[in-house]
This record gives sequence, C-alpha cells and structure tokens, in this order.
Amino acid sequence: MSESLVDDQGAVSGRFVFERDEQRTVTFRSELDVTVKMVCQRCLDVVELPIHSECMYAVVNEGASTQHLPKGYDVLEVGEDPLDLLALMEDELMLALPIVPLHDLKDCQAPGPDEPGPSEDEVKRSNPFSVLAQLKRDPNV
Repeated sequence: MSESLVDDQGAVSGRFVFERDEQRTVTFRSELDVTVKMVCQRCLDVVELPIHSECMYAVVNEGASTQHLPKGYDVLEVGEDPLDLLALMEDELMLALPIVPLHDLKDCQAPGPDEPGPSEDEVKRSNPFSVLAQLKRDPNV
C-alpha cells in the first residue's frame, strides 16, 4: 500500500470484461472505483478522494510480438503462471492516485492571508543583488 494513504480501509468496486476484438485478440477491460483517504498537501488534514481507473489490456503470450495491436491497449503478457489480478488492480489504482492530493479550495483549511506579516522589530536587510540591478540600468558599464 502507498505511504501517501492515511489508511488501507475501504471497498473497491470493479467491473471486468473479457472478450475478443475485431482482430480476434483477447482483450480485458477493467473499471475500478474507490474512495481513498490521503493527506491534503495544502492544509495537512485528511481528504477523501474518489478514484476512478479504466484500463484496456490486450492479452498476449510472453515474448509475442505486439506490433499488430491497435493503439489504446496496454499489453498484458501472460505465461505459465496464473495472472495475479489483485496485484494488477492494485497497481492500476496506485497509478490513478493524485500526485498532490488537495481539498477543493473552498473546503480547504489552509492558512490564508490572515497570517501575521513581518513584525516591526525585524531588521530590514538590503538586497545583495541590488548592485547588479544598478549595473544593468547603467549603459556605460
């Protein structure tokens, strides 16, 4: 399970269709839905996100040529070992997770502009690159 998930509880709803396409290639289509809990990267609170994944596989024997397959298929090579459907679906759901999980902006409790600004007691420092800005403006240099 991913370290980005808050927990590993919940239920996955799935639909799987096995059939042959026009070229008589065995195809496998999966549709998966689940709600996951992740940490919002804006407010660091838990956010529940609906995840949907749809995949279309062309099932081929190990080492077989895949050049004849139409575009849009992911290749699923099968050998003598049985297909681990659970691991395949887990991988697809992991790939469907957002890279940066966030609440909707209206629901997020992130600190906003109400944060206190710099205090009056802070010492103002000069910008060390201000000399470069002056040189850039002076055409005689």
